Amino acid sequence: QRQLVESGGGLVQPGGSLRLSCAASGFTLNYYVIGWFRQAPGKEREGVSVISSSGGSTNVADSVKGRFTISRNNAKNTVYLHMNSLKVEDTAVYYCAAANYISLFSTDYFYWGQGTQVTVSS
Repeated sequence: QRQLVESGGGLVQPGGSLRLSCAASGFTLNYYVIGWFRQAPGKEREGVSVISSSGGSTNVADSVKGRFTISRNNAKNTVYLHMNSLKVEDTAVYYCAAANYISLFSTDYFYWGQGTQVTVSS
């Protein structure tokens, strides 16, 4: 069974940092574009960042540009989302997903994880 599993979420104070991880189970993540999305209560799912299969190309949403970066370690079959200077408005459930091409539209993705909660609060 092909699954993505997110980890690393938690409670952090404004201005703090977290690193989320996305690991694959049942398939090799290395062949896929991986995107990170988030969804806050009452809001639509938002594309946050995406990385190509090789890691050579990335894209970041304007709302997190300069604060979030994405990376991958194909030897470990894992993709990371590094989140710095966190704001209260970054609070959401964060999901990773797999696609065949770079996109920040959730409809382009076909494998999804269950999500990890990130709460930014003092």
